Amino acid sequence: MNTRERVIKTHSSHSNVPNSAIQGRNDGIERIEDGESSKSDGERKKEKDMLNEENKDSPNRNKDKSKKKNEDEEEKEIFVIDPSGNLYYNWLFCITLPVMYNWTMIIARACFDELQSNNLKMWFIFDYISDIIYVADMFVRTRTGYLEQGLLVREELKLKKKYKGTIQFKLDILSILPTDLLYFKLGLNYPEIRINRLLRVSRMFEFCQQTETRTNYPNIFRISNLVMYIIIIIHWNACMYFSISKAIGFGTDTWVYPNITHPEFGRLARKYVYSLYWSTLTLTTIGETPPPVRDSEYFFVVIDFLVGILIFATIVGNIGSMISNMNAARAEFQARIDAIKQYMQFRNVSKDLEERVIKWFDYLWTNKKAVDEREVLKYLPDKLRAEIAINVHLETLKKVQIFADCEAGLLVELVLKLQPQVYSPGDYVCRKGDIGREMYIIKEGKLAVVADDGVTQYVVLSDGSYFGEISILNIKGSKAGNRRTANIRSIGYSDLFCLYKDDLMEALTEYPDAKALLEEKGRQILMKDGLLDLDIASAGKDSLDIEEKVNRIDVILDNLETRFARLLAEYGAAQQKLKIRLTQVENMLKIAMEFDFTDLEDEIVCGQ
Repeated sequence: MNTRERVIKTHSSHSNVPNSAIQGRNDGIERIEDGESSKSDGERKKEKDMLNEENKDSPNRNKDKSKKKNEDEEEKEIFVIDPSGNLYYNWLFCITLPVMYNWTMIIARACFDELQSNNLKMWFIFDYISDIIYVADMFVRTRTGYLEQGLLVREELKLKKKYKGTIQFKLDILSILPTDLLYFKLGLNYPEIRINRLLRVSRMFEFCQQTETRTNYPNIFRISNLVMYIIIIIHWNACMYFSISKAIGFGTDTWVYPNITHPEFGRLARKYVYSLYWSTLTLTTIGETPPPVRDSEYFFVVIDFLVGILIFATIVGNIGSMISNMNAARAEFQARIDAIKQYMQFRNVSKDLEERVIKWFDYLWTNKKAVDEREVLKYLPDKLRAEIAINVHLETLKKVQIFADCEAGLLVELVLKLQPQVYSPGDYVCRKGDIGREMYIIKEGKLAVVADDGVTQYVVLSDGSYFGEISILNIKGSKAGNRRTANIRSIGYSDLFCLYKDDLMEALTEYPDAKALLEEKGRQILMKDGLLDLDIASAGKDSLDIEEKVNRIDVILDNLETRFARLLAEYGAAQQKLKIRLTQVENMLKIAMEFDFTDLEDEIVCGQ
């Protein structure tokens, strides 16, 4: 190995050393180069420049590597809890328990000495279990994802940065400060030093909000939640009343708690129950409590009365709103019944028919079928509304023979167009000879195909049956045309799905193959029943029926109307521009005509 190779090898093996070492190595390289008589000065200078450039680039390479490492750490994905998932909701329940424990027991233990001293070991166990859950909750927060551009963020550094940038992070830090160390200085009978644990109350509110969203009985939950908040306020007020009585002196006047030397009033249970009773009477503004004697007692009672007024107003307002919300559907439904009753009374409708109408309304309400599905689902996006409709109605639609092999897209279109209808006992769904503009699918109930007398029954249709599908297809050569061929009457209350002809044809415009398939199935059914004229069917295949022609004319007229409106708008705009230009020209002419030629004449005279 020659001297030049040894120099380059030495450089490559120490490319990451500090700059001072690199400079020393360069000096050594220069000394070696001076001893090489076989090399020209130009070659040695070139080698030196290359080594210096590499040494300068080495810190930049280290920075790039460090930056790339940080980016890799930032993009590192971890297990993330979805804030809308069940796991997150279950954890909220777990953290709500210690929050409720601290909010109820810290103040009670601070005011009632026996409660703290008689169960000291149990309180310590509960306290430190709650502290462990608090610390675990902070870790859960660093693993709780959030949405960014519609996607759940899973990068660890982003989640930590998001959490640390919130006010809740500071409150969480304050809530786990080890204030229990003050026990060594103050003693074990001062549980109020753990008052900072109350700062985690936002978790309880979050749990209540999610429960209200998830429960099927939100109004009942709201009332229960309100009662819970009121009880906590009354509990705190009772503890403060007892604490103030202790500071003034038990039994020193009629307002404070009686003397605890009395056996009846010395029990812990009586102390708390008496204080709770006094607090409830005061905050609910019922009164009947001993009047205050001292100035401090008056001040405390005044504050209690003000808080009590707010609580009373809150109770009345919230409960009134909840009750009205609970009865909103019933009130709206009853208003419709009242309007129908007034109309029937005004038009002198027979009592029998009026009774049938009222029974029909009563059936709708009793069986919870008074809700307008379209009105309820109109706030959802089209995709979600379609998924709900598919989940509820698709299996029913598949029972119809002519739709069994249709494309999934067509079935989805038709599912969205199904309309529920309810028929009372004895109602005719259709009569023989009526024009068929819709088909029916039986969801629940029984219908009979009856003779013209309305009594003789030929066959009974039950759940999953359907009828009227042929009349809405407009099949050429049908001997019945689009007329009904039978009388169908509801035996009891019947729930049907109705599909209108116009809705079917609108859906089939986007599915021509499905339309041909449906028509072919309809022909086969008519041929089987002997209701198809083959000559007319074959002769009329290549010609459009009148309805299709009318539809095409409607489309053409709509297009012409759109084009005419566009031309009219363009004409109006052009006319407006022309008016503006004419106005500008008129103004220019007026300025030219009003020009004063007197000075010009004087100049001409002077010049002559």
